[in-house]
Amino acid sequence: MIQRTFGKVALIRQQAAAQFYDRLFTLDPTLKPLFKGNMGEQGEKLMATIATAVRHLKNPEAIRDSVAKMGERHRGYGVQDRHYDTVAAALLWTLEQNLGPDFTPDVRKAWTDMYVLVAGIMKAA
Repeated sequence: MIQRTFGKVALIRQQAAAQFYDRLFTLDPTLKPLFKGNMGEQGEKLMATIATAVRHLKNPEAIRDSVAKMGERHRGYGVQDRHYDTVAAALLWTLEQNLGPDFTPDVRKAWTDMYVLVAGIMKAA
């Protein structure tokens, strides 16, 4: 389900990334100063990171080290554990907006489970 639905979002990755960040900053405007530089490039990084997680769904151990290092970097940027909930809300909202009726309760749960796994690794680091 995740691979199928991400395939649809990946086709509009720039638009989806922009929607994600707009929603993120609407939910918590205090996060905006944590993002420096070009937001288009940041969006590309976001979508590439999600694509990597999606590719390794069947073997999350393959990306554990790189996800942990990303968590360490994010901590250095000022990301706090509570921010991960806001990111989850923005991600799920973005998926819902772009998938429409394909964003079923089962799809929401699958994406939530994947996010919880990745965010857990990042926070533990």
